[in-house]
Amino acid sequence: MKITLRKRKLKKGRTKLYLDIYKGYTKSEDGKIHSIRDYEHLGLYLYEKANNHTKKQHNKQMLQLANSIKAKRELDIQSGKYGFNSKVKSKANFIEYFNKLTKKRFESKGNYGNWKSTLKHLIGYTSGKVCFNEIDEQFCENFKKYLVSKPLKKNGGHLSTSSIASYFNKFRASLKQAVKERIISYNPSTEIKLPKIIEKDRQYLTLEELQRLDKAECRYPVLKRAFLFSCLTGLRFGDVESLTWRQIKIFDNQVKIHHHQEKTKSLEYLDINNQAVEYLGKRQNDDDLVFIGLRYSDYVNVALLQWVLRAGITKHITFHCSRHTYATLLLTYDVKLFTVSKLLGHKNIKTTQIYGKIIDKKKREAVNKLPQIKI
Repeated sequence: MKITLRKRKLKKGRTKLYLDIYKGYTKSEDGKIHSIRDYEHLGLYLYEKANNHTKKQHNKQMLQLANSIKAKRELDIQSGKYGFNSKVKSKANFIEYFNKLTKKRFESKGNYGNWKSTLKHLIGYTSGKVCFNEIDEQFCENFKKYLVSKPLKKNGGHLSTSSIASYFNKFRASLKQAVKERIISYNPSTEIKLPKIIEKDRQYLTLEELQRLDKAECRYPVLKRAFLFSCLTGLRFGDVESLTWRQIKIFDNQVKIHHHQEKTKSLEYLDINNQAVEYLGKRQNDDDLVFIGLRYSDYVNVALLQWVLRAGITKHITFHCSRHTYATLLLTYDVKLFTVSKLLGHKNIKTTQIYGKIIDKKKREAVNKLPQIKI
């Protein structure tokens, strides 16, 4: 058995790398010799014209990786491992694999929803079946174009750049996991560039608007308590929904919340003030939920909008706006950006900087409201 690294020219000035695995030959009755070969498509590509440093470096790295895979396959042959598993796995249905990964994220509602939406779009793109060995760089590029160009929203509109990035990154993460499980040797989505995310205006509530909400009637009292509590703590809906009394701790006369963030899974200790403590209500058993009866549903979303309108607020407010409110309130009262980032549990301060831009905008608007001196 012999393995040879081969190249095949493609369109758009690229060259595909693959392994030619020669397993011997057979002789037919008429005396003709027929080679027995397998081909392993590595999902690696070279630039035909490497006319700058970046492309030269890319070609060098891809060749090194291809030769590394070739060397491993040769070792597998020597140890008798090569053949069955890799061949069977590469022909497995990727959609079924992605579905299994999606189901594992069921407990994390926000994340699960994004994985489920990505699965829906992958099924739409592939008609429900594509094998791992069919997923190469071109497949990934075309899936990105599908997300960008097709009217995939329920109202017939196109996906936002942030949604495109979110869905493609779930697809990318699944391929990364497949590499870890040795189903594929390389993640072909790594170098696919996504559209630049367009920042949206983040809706938030002012202190005066929060005071009006506190006075206004809400159809569901638990929703009112939970939302205002989140405005004073920055906790996401999933973290508020699952909060138990066991997580409410008191250290040195300071109330803290000990919790794992639903989105990042990081362990956090969050100090909360006396106002937030009031919205917790009367302490119950350790394993009891703090906000009993709080559930995410369309009814809750409608009730939230009705409550906001009842308070005389015309902004489009969702539960997540409570987190934006918490961040902007802290920055308004001169809490440093680094501290706000830590309180929100952001892993990267760049995520928090968007709130700094909101405060800068508020300052500009305030300056422009100064009256004219000249009459």
